[in-house]
Amino acid sequence: MSATDTDKPSANDSGMAAKHPAKRRRALLIVTGVFILAGVAWFLLWYFVFSTRVVTDNAYVGGNQVAISAQVPGTVVAILADDTQRVVAGQVLVRLDPTDGKVRLEQARSALAQAVRSVRQQTSSASGADAQVATARLALQKTEADLTRRLPLLAAHAESPEIVQHLRDGVAQARTALAAAEAQSAAAHAAIEGTDVAQNPAVLQARANFSAAWIAAQRDAIYAPVSGYVAQRSVQLGNSVQPGQQLMTVVPLHNLWIEANFKESQLRHIRIGQPAKIVSDVYGNDAEFHGKVIGLGAGTGSVFSLLPAQNATGNWIKVVQRVPVRISLDNQELDQHPLRIGLSTEVTVDITQDKGLMLATAPARQPVAQTDVYQQMASKADVEAEQIISANLAQKAH
Repeated sequence: MSATDTDKPSANDSGMAAKHPAKRRRALLIVTGVFILAGVAWFLLWYFVFSTRVVTDNAYVGGNQVAISAQVPGTVVAILADDTQRVVAGQVLVRLDPTDGKVRLEQARSALAQAVRSVRQQTSSASGADAQVATARLALQKTEADLTRRLPLLAAHAESPEIVQHLRDGVAQARTALAAAEAQSAAAHAAIEGTDVAQNPAVLQARANFSAAWIAAQRDAIYAPVSGYVAQRSVQLGNSVQPGQQLMTVVPLHNLWIEANFKESQLRHIRIGQPAKIVSDVYGNDAEFHGKVIGLGAGTGSVFSLLPAQNATGNWIKVVQRVPVRISLDNQELDQHPLRIGLSTEVTVDITQDKGLMLATAPARQPVAQTDVYQQMASKADVEAEQIISANLAQKAH
């Protein structure tokens, strides 16, 4: 082979060189297309999914913790509920020694009965004072009539001046006696006029003292104000307890909520009333809870901490803050899958509709929580007080 032949490229080499740029272009187009498709897919996913919701796993189950405490001093003689047990509103949880309360109640009972009888006696005294006024008035009229008859006789020298002077003195004394009787009658009526026996101020005061003693005696039994489950029982038999001393806690597992701590950058589109989905760690994806946003906290958690951060210092690092967002839960879903306060959850809020309110503009129209356990107690005290008053008024007929 000559040197001239070796310097010329072969037909195969020129064909391969022509194919390599085409392959590279095709590969670049494919890669570019893949990136474009991925970008379009990501944009669509963000637009239709991620931009319509905010998610946080910094969320926990919240609920009321009703502290059970004594309202009167006493010694614990019985404990009728323990940790993890369910109790219902009005159920007795703890009993105190009732001796002191019973003694004070009997004293108040006697005082109420005595007050009714005293007012009855005052009523009778007022009637007697009225009779004395009538007697004094008749005596005055008699002495005035005698003086009127004797005065003409004195002018005719048929009556001695001494007798007429005695009659004049008698009239003055009768007038003084009438004035004294009227004053005594007014004093007697001042304590009873304007009201009947049952509404007399002295009876009402004694009745109020009886009601207070009756309620205090009933408070030897410490009731559950709400239905729920007992936790943190610290009371023991024989403990001497004081008013306000916490004995245990009752936790209602209805009307729970979620405290979702969203980053401040996630709050822009969160509004009251937006729907939310909650997944708890205890059930996982087997149970999905549904709720809605009912309010946003008035400040970040750091503001309300025991030792708030002092950001006006020389060394400062910005930390993204979180604001608690309260989300309601459905009680029917809680019946099927009970939750406990403090459990961890993951919350997803649908922010598609973000034209609502971020903060409440009107006060609540309904009480957050209420109980009628103590109201029933006061009603029973009124019934027994009425019976005592009626029993002592009945003696009037005899």
